[in-house]
Amino acid sequence: MLLFAIILALTFISGLFLPWWVAVPIALLVAYFVKTSGSAFWSGFAGVGLAWLAFALLKTLPNDNILATRMATLFHLPHWLYLLLVTVVIGGLLGGFAALTGRLVRRAVERPQSA
Repeated sequence: MLLFAIILALTFISGLFLPWWVAVPIALLVAYFVKTSGSAFWSGFAGVGLAWLAFALLKTLPNDNILATRMATLFHLPHWLYLLLVTVVIGGLLGGFAALTGRLVRRAVERPQSA
C-alpha cells in the first residue's frame, strides 16, 4: 500500500510539470528503494493508472469531452469512456512493468554472489 501511495503521489505531482514518460522512472526508482511485501506490478499499475485517469478527467471534463469524443471516433471507439479506459490501461502497464523492473533489479543486486 505504501508503494502504491508513493507512486501515485509522485506521478501525479510530476505530471503537472514534466512529460508523460517521467512516470516510468518514478515507478522504477520508488519500487527499487521502498521495501514492501506487496506486489510491485499491481502497485505500479494502480498508481500510474489512477494518476493518468485523474489527468485525463481533469483535461476532458471542463470542455464537455469534445476532444475525447473526436479522438474516440478517430480510433473507431463507440464512446469517449473507452478511450479513457485505453489510456488508463496503457499507463498502468507502463507503471506496472517499471515497478516490477525496479523490484527485480533490487532483488538481483541484494542477492549475495556465490563463487
